[in-house]
Order: sequence, then C-alpha cells, then structure tokens
Amino acid sequence: MGVVLRTDGLTKRFGRVLAVDRLDIEVREGEVFGFLGPNGAGKTTTLRLLCALVAPTSGTAELAGLRLGRDDARIRGMVGILTEHPGLYERLTAAENLRFFAALYGLDTATASAQVERFLRLMGLWEQRGDAVATFSRGMKQKMAIARAALHEPRIMFLDEPTTGLDPDAARTVREFILALRAEGRTVFLCTHNLDEADRLCDRIAFFKRRVIRIAAPDELRAELYGRTTEIRVMPAPLPAHLERVLGTPGVSEAWLENGSILVRTADPLHTNPALVRTLVEGGAEVAFVSERRASLEDVYLRIVEETTP
Repeated sequence: MGVVLRTDGLTKRFGRVLAVDRLDIEVREGEVFGFLGPNGAGKTTTLRLLCALVAPTSGTAELAGLRLGRDDARIRGMVGILTEHPGLYERLTAAENLRFFAALYGLDTATASAQVERFLRLMGLWEQRGDAVATFSRGMKQKMAIARAALHEPRIMFLDEPTTGLDPDAARTVREFILALRAEGRTVFLCTHNLDEADRLCDRIAFFKRRVIRIAAPDELRAELYGRTTEIRVMPAPLPAHLERVLGTPGVSEAWLENGSILVRTADPLHTNPALVRTLVEGGAEVAFVSERRASLEDVYLRIVEETTP
C-alpha cells in the first residue's frame, strides 16, 4: 500500500505549551491507523493540524499529494473529520442537516439526495430523517456527525472517539462502517480511548504523548513485549514429565505449569505447536485444547506509555 499521509517534524505550540512535538508518521492507503494516548496528549490538536483547521508552528504534512500550508482549502475538501463535538444544526431535521453539508461539499442535488439516504440508512437513522436533531440522543447525534463526515466519500477519514456515547448495538454499527471504509480502500485515522476497539479495528497503532512513542501492529507490540505464549490444557493434570518433553521440543524457549495447563513461549507457534502436541500425545497425555494467550492491548499500552513517562 502506498503512503497517503506523511508528516515531517509537525509541531504545534500554544504560547509556552507544546501540544505536538515534531510529529513524523506515515499512514498507508486503505489502512485503519490508530492514534492512542492519554487525555491532554495532543491527539485532537494533531487531527486539527492534519485537516488544515489550525496552522502548525513548524514542520509540515502531505495528504494525498496535497501539502499543508499550500493546499489547505483542497485538503479540507478532500478529508472527512469527526470532532469531539457533533456540531449539528439542532433545529433542522436529520435529512436537512446532511443536505446542507452536502451542498457545502459541492455535491449536486441528485448525488446529495442519494448520499443522504445511503448514510442515514447505514447509521440506522432513516426512519428519523424528518425529526429535528434537537430531539436526538447523544448517540444518535454522534452517528449523524459520522454520516456528515462521510457524505462526500473522503479519501481520508479522521475520527475522534467515534463510538463515544453509543450503546453496544450502535457502536457495532460504527465499527462495521469503519471496516467497510477500509474495504473500499479508504484510509481511517482513528483516535480512541477504547483499546479493545483499537485492537479489533486497527492495522497499526501509534502510541502518542505530544510525540510518537511507538508505531506497530497490535500483535507486533504484544510479541515484542510479552513474546508468543501458547496454553496447552492436557488431561490428566500435567505432570513434570510432560513439562520436560515440552522443554525438549525444538523451538521452545520457555515453558511452565500454571493452573493445570502448560504455558509455552516460542518464537513461531504456527510451526512449533504441532510438534508440541505430537510430543505430548506420544508421551501419554490427552490434549483438551490449545490456545494462544494474548496480552491485552491495555497491558501493552500501559507498559509502553508508563515506561516513557519521565
């Protein structure tokens, strides 16, 4: 995949406050790129910089061949952004809101009508199209704001906490929408505090606290910090002899007993685990199940961020 967004030393100061410190990232075409950090880390400021809504103090960025500071109007027309506040016209109906923003994006009447219906249906709001937005719940307004950001089929979508205020069913709708955008080849730049959501959606994740701390795929981060661990449950309860056989299997770097299971650490479980199972069965053990024990993204996040905090 080609690079659709690249920053070069992008920096933003508000007086003496350094909000974004020499940001250098590359985001690929068609990926969901997670941007994770604590409150006050500068995530929302970064989104506003990249969407040409605020000017950088220094450095620059390029989005789909458009250069920040030179092509700002074209960048604003090419991207879609969901900010932390929906920013809708509450006296207008759902359909009127979207038709108004479609006109601002330059969509003709026929295209606008089709897009309004498409995205209201996707967000489960078609039946409420004639209702004033003032009557909507917080979650419904959030879905309206997502629909507004997607109306003009932007090449890059910037989403700031898109599932905030949504019930589980609505949050699933939004997650499926994000995956559909990726399937269409669109790029999604996702800021979220929901680590489980980031784990499920993101191809790569940047941990950020005024500057980028680490960028990698979630599983790469797990493997780097915690290794690859397999849990093997055997019947009857594992004996020391079973553990000795496991330790003698090529590719095993570490193994131990825990709560009636054998925990095995290897560099390449895909190739090592079949040999482990054969070894245990030949030794008289009955294997009940084999599963990967994965550290949560929360564990990974806390360890990386805390280790880099002065």
